[in-house]
Amino acid sequence: MENVIGKVNSLESFGSTDGPGIRYVIFLQGCRMRCKYCHNPETWALEGGDEYTPSDLLNKALRYKNYWGKEGGITVSGGEALLQIDFVTELFRLAKEKGVHTALDTSGNPFSMEPEYLQKFDELMQYTDLFILDIKEMDEEKHKSLTGHSNSNILQLAKYLSDNGKHMWIRHVLVPDLTDDEAGLIELRQFLDGLNSDMIDRVQVLPYHTLGMIKWENMGIPYALEGVHVPDEEQINKAREILKAI
Repeated sequence: MENVIGKVNSLESFGSTDGPGIRYVIFLQGCRMRCKYCHNPETWALEGGDEYTPSDLLNKALRYKNYWGKEGGITVSGGEALLQIDFVTELFRLAKEKGVHTALDTSGNPFSMEPEYLQKFDELMQYTDLFILDIKEMDEEKHKSLTGHSNSNILQLAKYLSDNGKHMWIRHVLVPDLTDDEAGLIELRQFLDGLNSDMIDRVQVLPYHTLGMIKWENMGIPYALEGVHVPDEEQINKAREILKAI
């Protein structure tokens, strides 16, 4: 699959929050979800971005390998990385040949249990050391309102990864009066408790912020959460306690 071309929105040479250690973070172009708090709306469009072959992008990343240490490596994010599954699979296959730790940051929206898709996903799993899965909301109707899409296949993805022995970080963005209700947080914790605990390396609560608001304004898109405040320490700590988060 070396001839497959990836569409890249941006690159970050020294990421410190997108996986263990220091990471070379690749933000791919394209996402079908329209999360109300998205801080990267410039990645939504399926077209655009800079084009790379897997080997060219890996060679670009490997220039920074000396900085990664024992824990670091490459993280592919988005947009939604699974929309370019063939490209990510080949990139990670080549990375593993070089002994590079690979992480995939995904919201899981493209995941499907259809046999044709699972065949591709199973190959991707072979070359992926860590899945960073964003679970935005447990209630399906709330999830549809928040993102425009169902969450049923996203929860299927979490279970599939657990059943197949793949390590995960679980992330939840905490938005006051939207994703911070106690019942929803308890339901998420109960869902995680039903998975293989050995496969969940970390649960993270990501406090909502407004840093992406200017991007919406620059793109002429009405900001959906105008007036929503960032969570305070009490709200954050409560969510972390319920989710048993770091």
